[in-house]
Amino acid sequence: MFNPLNYPFLILVGPLLAFWLAAQIGDFFRGRQQKGDHHEDFLFVIGGTLTLLGLLIGFSFSMAVNRYDQRKNYEAQEANAIGTAYFRADLLPAADASKVRSLLKSYLDQRILAYKSGTEQQFSENSAQTARLQNGLWSAVTRPVAVQPTPIGARILDSLNDVFSSQTYAQAAWRNRIPISAWILLIAISILCNLLVGYGAHGRSAFLLFVLPIALSISLFLIADIDSPYRGVIHVLPQNLESLADSLRSQ
Repeated sequence: MFNPLNYPFLILVGPLLAFWLAAQIGDFFRGRQQKGDHHEDFLFVIGGTLTLLGLLIGFSFSMAVNRYDQRKNYEAQEANAIGTAYFRADLLPAADASKVRSLLKSYLDQRILAYKSGTEQQFSENSAQTARLQNGLWSAVTRPVAVQPTPIGARILDSLNDVFSSQTYAQAAWRNRIPISAWILLIAISILCNLLVGYGAHGRSAFLLFVLPIALSISLFLIADIDSPYRGVIHVLPQNLESLADSLRSQ
């Protein structure tokens, strides 16, 4: 299903046209309105509406940044969990340890690719491949541990469980986005504000009708870009995972 929120540049262009059109409509209705003494009432309404819009943008930006930070934190936790499991695999018998380390390297490569996924479909395909590697890892570790249960074996299983848990949390963080209802409210209030600005800017410079639409479009683009884990300018880069992969290759 096509989701425009996965394409932040659409949020930059689409709303810009809608906001500008709303300002033009407001200017048109102002031209047809008979003159009256309602200037103070108008200032009260537009002031309150713009204040509400500012609060909504601030809350939305805060939500997007919190989710971005959450994805970064889970990426670091994944790298730490995989590295711990890799080094604890040395406690297994030599043949099993070699197999587990090989699977963990493949698993690490898949997790790096997940953070570089350009679409939700690629992310889903990568998740399926990750799930298969998780099953292989679990079988490779539980087989020798079941033969000779020891506290060391339990520690290895705990490490592997941390690897799987960190991936689950990271995946959930990628899907934790600003609700669509919040976007609808934000865009609706933005259109209303541009309508009011156009209504109050009659007879003045036409440039004034571009200022608010441009400012709002850039603000919404930034929010959508930070909130989108797939496309856009700002991404969570797998720096910790790539650093771990380079470290393991050098050994």
